[in-house]
Amino acid sequence: MKILYTAEIVGKAGVFCFKKTIANLRKTKEIDFVIAGCDGAANGNGLSYTQAVYLRKLGADVLTTGDCCFYKKDLTEKLDKTYFVLRPANMPPASAGHGSRCYTVGNQKIAVAALMGQFGFNRIHADNPIYFLDSLLEKLRKETPVIIIDFHAVTSAEKNIMFAAAAGRVSAVIGSHTRVQTADETILAGGTAVITDAGRSGSFYSVGGAEIKSRVAEYISGISDWTKEAWDACELQGVIIDIDDEGKAQSIERVRIPVAVPEQKNNVNADLL
Repeated sequence: MKILYTAEIVGKAGVFCFKKTIANLRKTKEIDFVIAGCDGAANGNGLSYTQAVYLRKLGADVLTTGDCCFYKKDLTEKLDKTYFVLRPANMPPASAGHGSRCYTVGNQKIAVAALMGQFGFNRIHADNPIYFLDSLLEKLRKETPVIIIDFHAVTSAEKNIMFAAAAGRVSAVIGSHTRVQTADETILAGGTAVITDAGRSGSFYSVGGAEIKSRVAEYISGISDWTKEAWDACELQGVIIDIDDEGKAQSIERVRIPVAVPEQKNNVNADLL
């Protein structure tokens, strides 16, 4: 089974990148299942229900979220019935939605789970993801040996702890949240594919997909402003993982695909580069 994880879709530019590349990627890379990181699809800050449905129609089989999972009320109100959107599984039990699900791909099943780290988040807090892992895997392995975890965390140290705890027990642990693609993709002993961060889909010449000047101003003033999106050097990022019937990863390949955008959307940050 070939699985494509598209790194965090950031804003309209990220959605545009997904739209322009997903059909061709599915065909040329013979992708069986698409997981889209979507915690920043709405101006870099959450995911709306309308966007979720649109990305699903474009070709995403499941959408994962992280610390921004409940930022958009229209999605939160529908999370319980929106089977293709996952919030972190280690959120409190009373939280809306689901943190893991099994999906059918041909004659096989694949389990996808989202987990969130504990360090560096000050607006939302989840249970200890390492402690939560045992009960999560006990449930999922009853359905299938093919298990993918999107681990939404701030620090590389916490991500590496999760890699060690999950090694040989899941098919892959894909790091997300920092929106900067790392070059450390590997397959651990036991057949678990890992990468510290799959990156972001949207503007490369930006700060996490947002316009550079606005993010610098925020750093100086302390006043958040996610409204100014960037379109410079757009690309789709992510990873492709090949998994055998026993749930063991055979390969992991980083993806970076440049995407041409309308000319009027370019050069927002040109004077800073």
